[in-house]
Amino acid sequence: MISFPNAKINLGLNIIEKRSDGFHNLESCFYPTGWTDILEILPANQLLFESTGIPIPDNGNENLCLKAYHLLSADFDLPPVHIHLHKIIPIGAGLGGGSADAAFTIKTLNDLFELKLTAIVMQDYARQLGSDCAFFIENVPKYCFGKGDQFKEIDIKLKDKFLVLVYPNQHVSTGEAYAGICPMEATDNLQEALQLEANVWKQKVKNDFEPQVFTKYPHIAAIKTKLYEQGALYASMTGSGSTLFGIFDQVVTPDFSPAYTVYSQPLSI
Repeated sequence: MISFPNAKINLGLNIIEKRSDGFHNLESCFYPTGWTDILEILPANQLLFESTGIPIPDNGNENLCLKAYHLLSADFDLPPVHIHLHKIIPIGAGLGGGSADAAFTIKTLNDLFELKLTAIVMQDYARQLGSDCAFFIENVPKYCFGKGDQFKEIDIKLKDKFLVLVYPNQHVSTGEAYAGICPMEATDNLQEALQLEANVWKQKVKNDFEPQVFTKYPHIAAIKTKLYEQGALYASMTGSGSTLFGIFDQVVTPDFSPAYTVYSQPLSI
């Protein structure tokens, strides 16, 4: 069974406070994109995970797809499977690709073995794998809060707009992005700001990681400037970086260094 785990972008990202468990409370809007990995899961004689495409760093931790399998297998005694992940979404880019892979593993196993899990139950499993994993179960725009694992419905007016994503081939770890953060309540109400047209978001919809990341990596800041120069209604870094995105009123042909990875798509939500 094949599925296509997709990247997300953050429309606004406010770090509100540090929690007693070491995590941070935040608010954001997660918005799904069409930039995808390819995930295939098939019944097999023994459990096997393999990946192709972008190399996945070996940091000594089990891949999230395998963690998702073991999480469900502990409750449902699943037979062994062969998991093949073809990695296309950049890693350490603020796009949530690894979280999407984990969530889509849960959804694919649910379908493959007819577990009949509801979206709510699958979200509960996904939360055990990562703060933003649960978003990818329903995979529609959501206002997110808590650790990024709690959601509310939100109406975003981006249909017929055009999205450009630019990854500068620069890994930014979450730890270094958080290093300069001083948590505080946002000046503007994010939910209210996102009800406005995208051309006024520049003054109201912020990503708190940008000052820290832009200071350390000026070439990332330059991408945001260039997106506006090319006509973006709104441009921002997504997540803790390093990917930038621009929202345009019409189809554009992005002009960036060939060393960068550029993805673009019309928006339909």
